[in-house]
Amino acid sequence: SNMCDLLRINTDRGTMLNDGKTRFSKDGKPIYHFLGTSTFSEYTVVHSGCVAKINPDAPLDKVCVLSCGISTGMGATLNVAKPKKGMSVAVFGLGAVGLAAAEGARIAGASRIIGIDLNASRANE
Repeated sequence: SNMCDLLRINTDRGTMLNDGKTRFSKDGKPIYHFLGTSTFSEYTVVHSGCVAKINPDAPLDKVCVLSCGISTGMGATLNVAKPKKGMSVAVFGLGAVGLAAAEGARIAGASRIIGIDLNASRANE
């Protein structure tokens, strides 16, 4: 599912969609989650739209960076812009989303990928 479309209405509340309550507490006070997941724990409770099945053999230290930024950027390039092989592609913003968009352009066969970012240090990273 597309978490952004499915859960955009509830990402700022820090509660579950079905009942508006939190699933965790400390000293009797609710602990609110962030963007519908807050998965910095061994176990958690999330809406099904926040779950992605991961191959059990995949290295967790690598797949943990596959956040919504990766699917958003790559999806914007491959599913929306749909550059043809040999085209030039410009990407504005070189954070996680922008870098994923650039990778999508590479996969699509772009002959030139131009990265533009206000933060000059990102050109060297």
